[in-house]
Amino acid sequence: MSNTTTQGHGLGPGAILLHNLAKNWWALALRGVAAIVFGILAFAWPGITIVSLVILYGAYALVDGVFSIFAAIGGGTPAPRWWLAVVGILGVLAGLIAFANPVLVGLYLLWFIGAWAIVSGVMEIIGAIRLRKEIDNEWMLILHGVISVLFGIMLFAWPVTSALALIWVIGAYAIAAGVLMLVLAFRLKGHAKG
Repeated sequence: MSNTTTQGHGLGPGAILLHNLAKNWWALALRGVAAIVFGILAFAWPGITIVSLVILYGAYALVDGVFSIFAAIGGGTPAPRWWLAVVGILGVLAGLIAFANPVLVGLYLLWFIGAWAIVSGVMEIIGAIRLRKEIDNEWMLILHGVISVLFGIMLFAWPVTSALALIWVIGAYAIAAGVLMLVLAFRLKGHAKG
């Protein structure tokens, strides 16, 4: 059977995709509006946004933990059952803790990111020093390591300011992505009419 008969009306896969996107342009527009609203709310209420993100993390950890426990009980996975049980219990506990005290979990999450940045930055600096005779411009790796360490220290020194900056970045991204989705949606709407 030829490709044109399976695709219907002699359209290629790209044309069919474009037609389906144009037919449902409104769904993309709604996603764009939702992203813009989320971005504006992130700027207007950054504290609520942080708590909401932690609660979403808690919901994810809780559900993931429950499914890991079920997988440990049921078996049939490549991971050892005891490992799945431990991961599941820790996930459930992390989810419950996130629900019980989202502000504290948000602070711990920032500290975790800060510790990760410091450790990875130190490792990059050590690696660059060890590779200084093997590679050119090892200073770039050292500079990257220093920036990572400074970023981690900043998260520890000013956690509230760091969290606020992170929310602003997320909000700005959401608004920009939403605007682009709206532009694309209205271009698709024009295509659907044509």
